[in-house]
Amino acid sequence: MRSCIPVFYLSCVLLSAASTEAAQTTPSIASTASTPSAQTSNPSAATEDPDALYAQRTDLTKARTAANTWSARLSAERTFESAWKLARALYWLGGHGGTEASRRADLEAGIRAAETAIQLNANRPEGHFWMAANMGALAESFGMRAGIKYRKPIKAALEQVLKIDPAFQAGSADRALGRWYYKVPGLFGGSNEKSVEHLQQSLKYDPNSTASHFFLAETFIDMNKKTDARAELQKVLDVPIDPTWAPEDREFKEKARTLLAKTGR
Repeated sequence: MRSCIPVFYLSCVLLSAASTEAAQTTPSIASTASTPSAQTSNPSAATEDPDALYAQRTDLTKARTAANTWSARLSAERTFESAWKLARALYWLGGHGGTEASRRADLEAGIRAAETAIQLNANRPEGHFWMAANMGALAESFGMRAGIKYRKPIKAALEQVLKIDPAFQAGSADRALGRWYYKVPGLFGGSNEKSVEHLQQSLKYDPNSTASHFFLAETFIDMNKKTDARAELQKVLDVPIDPTWAPEDREFKEKARTLLAKTGR
């Protein structure tokens, strides 16, 4: 059974939707400071270096402080950079730890931050991409209504990224669309063939992408191409860790190790 579309990059660590109906789908400028989980609890947060903190995001306290800092800066200065980086940080927080309510609040705040980024500069890919990522995580985690609500907007946002800059973030839009086509049943526009096409396209930008190789392996398994799938999983294990995406790479390597053991070497 296929679950709702995860997006990332995205980078993305994927969750499963329980509803059968959700499995057949994917998957205002509001101040993010109005969301309790995004509030700046540290008065000195605005003076922190959020980029350095986000680089240490496996420590969720540092990830939260980074989000709080960008939220404070966005409230004070309303800049494009603060908006999209806030959306990115909230996407990470929404997928790692916390209560169900707090994770949902983070992802919803992430969508709002991304929408703000789009309003500030619609010609840049970051807002569109991180809006899709947060929507995808919501669709993946919170059932049928979220899946129905976000399936089409996710695809539209990723296609917009391709129009603006197909090479953005090492082919992340193709990577996410490849996952979209894999997760969505054919009745709703899904296609394993298109999934492979987009994932292979993303690998032209980054041949060492753990996410693309892992997603491609899962698509091949669904197509009963287990030899090809095992080859992709081995690539996940063999490629070097990208310092920028080290937390995500390590997660995909662990997932690949587990899946490779299940499919046999």
